[in-house]
Amino acid sequence: MNAPAKTEDFVPAIPAGVFAETVTSVQHYTDHLFRFRMTRPESFRFRSGEFAMIGLMVGEKPVYRAYSIASPAWDEELEFFSIKVPDGPLTSHLQQIKPGDTVLMRKKPTGTLVLDALTPGKRLYMFSTGTGIAPFASLIRDPETYEKFDEVILTHTCRQVAELKYGFDLIEEIRNHEFLAEVVGNKLRHYATVTREDYPFQGRITDLISSGKMFADLGVPHFDPAIDRGMICGSAAMLKETKALLEQAGLTEGANNKPGEFVIERAFVD
Repeated sequence: MNAPAKTEDFVPAIPAGVFAETVTSVQHYTDHLFRFRMTRPESFRFRSGEFAMIGLMVGEKPVYRAYSIASPAWDEELEFFSIKVPDGPLTSHLQQIKPGDTVLMRKKPTGTLVLDALTPGKRLYMFSTGTGIAPFASLIRDPETYEKFDEVILTHTCRQVAELKYGFDLIEEIRNHEFLAEVVGNKLRHYATVTREDYPFQGRITDLISSGKMFADLGVPHFDPAIDRGMICGSAAMLKETKALLEQAGLTEGANNKPGEFVIERAFVD
């Protein structure tokens, strides 16, 4: 078994041109989900919603995967929310990390789930499934989000109730934060749904949009391209279906170089 080594065990093997950061905390939510925090390099700058390539030395080689940065741009540490894949090239090792271990990170963040890629609007929807909530964990903790939008609706759909806990923890942290609580006020709404267990809100988010139940549950009108904006992060099927629903409502996809009414993170795979 290749357990992650301590920093002193492989300092000579760390590749040139990457950050080597120290894990500060690890929280396991279920057998499939965990979050961890690590030190942030002083020179590392990113926009809330972007992702980075993070990795571990596995044997003598570094293994990297794209991970959305779950912490906001102002945070002194970096947070990530991950699935556990038993035989995954990276996650089979990453899920074993403990405080004090070393995680590698390439120096350039990127991604499309950034506020700059959206045209001005009033209501921002963040559609997520599984660990696709990670970039939104960053954005809902960024004051700029609430400067740009009057209402922010975070949707999070998982198979089981236990998988929703990270999202509820985020909301609780914001409510109890010394300055975020005041900035966010009542602008943030959290719409959590489950597909395989009994829960007050059940079903795939795309079905709840199509049927109109999401709008009824939230007490908001159907999508209006004049005021509504969207961000999507989740499984490939969910991305495709949600994109189609937004386009049917008249919203157009944007990008960093051409802002639009909604954006998609295609680097993410649930």
